Amino acid sequence: MGRAKKVVPSEDVKRPRPAFTPEARENQLISLAVDLAERQLLDGTASAQVITHYLKLGTANARLEKEKLERENKLLEAKTKAIESSEKIEALYSEAIRAIKDYGGHKYDRED
Repeated sequence: MGRAKKVVPSEDVKRPRPAFTPEARENQLISLAVDLAERQLLDGTASAQVITHYLKLGTANARLEKEKLERENKLLEAKTKAIESSEKIEALYSEAIRAIKDYGGHKYDRED
């Protein structure tokens, strides 16, 4: 590779306005970094770290790891929904028991 070219931001390049939330700002900066890495790769000025990073992303292990993480996220979401559902069912059962006691004429405290 030849000598690395210095990237100097020019005044005629339009900058996007900063995002309102930290998450959106982070996404903006990530996007800019990826764009710069792409430009460097196309120009042949990318550093060894940038090249290695994108080579690793293309491996089968990286794809499998990403797929594993996605499945783990889906599993956590399903567990969360199951817990919320069981809490709702428990509340319904409590209300049903109270209604049956009321219907049967049993007096009870609301705190039971």
